[in-house]
Amino acid sequence: QVQLVESGGGLVQAGGSLRLSCAASGSFFGITVMGWYRQAPGKERELVAFITAGDRTNYADAVKGRFTISRDKTKNTVYLQMNSLKPEDTAVYYCNAAPATWGKGILVTVSS
Repeated sequence: QVQLVESGGGLVQAGGSLRLSCAASGSFFGITVMGWYRQAPGKERELVAFITAGDRTNYADAVKGRFTISRDKTKNTVYLQMNSLKPEDTAVYYCNAAPATWGKGILVTVSS
């Protein structure tokens, strides 16, 4: 069983940056894909980005060119660097270990 703990969220002005971290602990057997999802108020949870064991990455169109996902395998941590933040990026961000292990989520608020 893998446990995921997110950190690094908070309040930032539009145009600013934040880096989210997802620390994983427990058994990693079978875990090959890690990702970040987000859920804005009144909306469904959506994929933001994912990274594979081979470091292949994929991004939602809304964040391409602004967000970067990376992982430090020595620290069992996945990061989401978010630059040029927009008010529409405001959401609770969740770390995911595919297919169905989730962190509790962390709030990111971008003020205009």
